[in-house]
Amino acid sequence: MKIMVVGGGGREHAIIKKIKENSKVEKIYALPGNGGIAADAECVAIGATELDRIADFAKSNAIDYAIVAPDDPLVAGCVDRLEAIGIPCFGPRANAAIIEGSKVFSKNLMKKYGIPTAKYEVFTDMDSALKYLETAPIPTVIKADGLALGKGVIIALTREEAKLAVISMMRDKQFGASGDQIVIEEFLEGPEVSVLSFTDGKTVVPMVSSMDHKRAGDGDTGLNTGGMGTVAPNPYYTDAVAKRCMEEIFLPTINAMNKEGRTFKGCLYFGLMITKDGPKVIEYNCRFGDPETQVVLPLLESDLLEIMMATTEGRLSETEVSFSDKHACCVIMASEGYPVKYEKGYEIVTDDDTWKHLYVAGAKLVPEAEAKQGTDGGSASFNAKRKLNTEDVRAWKEHTVGEGMALVNSGGRVLGVTAVADSLKDAVDSAYALTKKVYFANEYCRFDIGQRALAAYGRK
Repeated sequence: MKIMVVGGGGREHAIIKKIKENSKVEKIYALPGNGGIAADAECVAIGATELDRIADFAKSNAIDYAIVAPDDPLVAGCVDRLEAIGIPCFGPRANAAIIEGSKVFSKNLMKKYGIPTAKYEVFTDMDSALKYLETAPIPTVIKADGLALGKGVIIALTREEAKLAVISMMRDKQFGASGDQIVIEEFLEGPEVSVLSFTDGKTVVPMVSSMDHKRAGDGDTGLNTGGMGTVAPNPYYTDAVAKRCMEEIFLPTINAMNKEGRTFKGCLYFGLMITKDGPKVIEYNCRFGDPETQVVLPLLESDLLEIMMATTEGRLSETEVSFSDKHACCVIMASEGYPVKYEKGYEIVTDDDTWKHLYVAGAKLVPEAEAKQGTDGGSASFNAKRKLNTEDVRAWKEHTVGEGMALVNSGGRVLGVTAVADSLKDAVDSAYALTKKVYFANEYCRFDIGQRALAAYGRK
């Protein structure tokens, strides 16, 4: 089979590594992919939102099955476009992807069908929103309606912060047209849980739960990011909570979408808050989360491609979906300064054994002469010798990167370093041990990934 994966981050790398396990797969194309994904698939320089070019490529290369992974091409109708030319896809059509594409739509859907979520108000006029905030309960949550690279949600702890958030979204267009409408909603308290699920529009099969770490700094300090690490499973997602979620949230959501004529097929992500009144929906995503995918898929024991095809064909209820009872931890290695300003182009070095545990999010291949090495004793050569066996680095570069080439950081989040173990503590310790076998000059990571989950297990 020829498989096409649309997207180019750590999530897509995790998907590609997993579907490679299927013996029927003879070729995988990644559009556009990245420098790390290039070791596992053929990368094609077509952007994830270039729908015409994606469709032309799929048709001319006789693609058997496509996986559309990011939110923006899904919301824009990439699946619709591919299905129209006879190519089966994993992912929802545009009329179902709206569940992430518009927070106003999703909030109204939950209200209409009685799905538990935070109380909210919708505003299309900035002055009305600011007037509402004069008496609204504080803290509060301000959300841009449309897609905003995972950054369109602001938790305002003061009335002034809330007003500034509204102004930045609606007047200053911080998130472009996504801020034309906003949602102001009740601030919920409790542990957060992420649950990805496979669904064919009839059957819902939740994957193992996970816990994300959004803030840039240790102790959940600093700015929100796309995610600095994850662990799975989430200790707060007990059997009792899972039962309530299936009965009160998961199945009602699928049924609601069907009643609205928006049947959802693919991966539906439930962002949940476990409040004192029970689980409530914080957000829906219409695709695999990033970096949640990097801990969930390593625990999947069944064949990912077979499951994906079953969701497309409406036979998920007949398909085995099983996960191991182990634990996984993913630590994101980022570029210093992320999510604001950071330098790119520094060479990444590691070894073959460590490479097996890496999901590449933001890196590209360049000629060795173009790779930056750092200064003042912090050069890649110095640190590689300190952290890694030089011969192992040379072997990794020869087999994976290519002669005369270098893998360099090209984004804020660069690598997801994932370890699986029998206990969460061992998974966390192993992931951090692996980070010491990877180097690029301006690397940084959080050092407390998994600590909240470990504390929760300790209280049980």
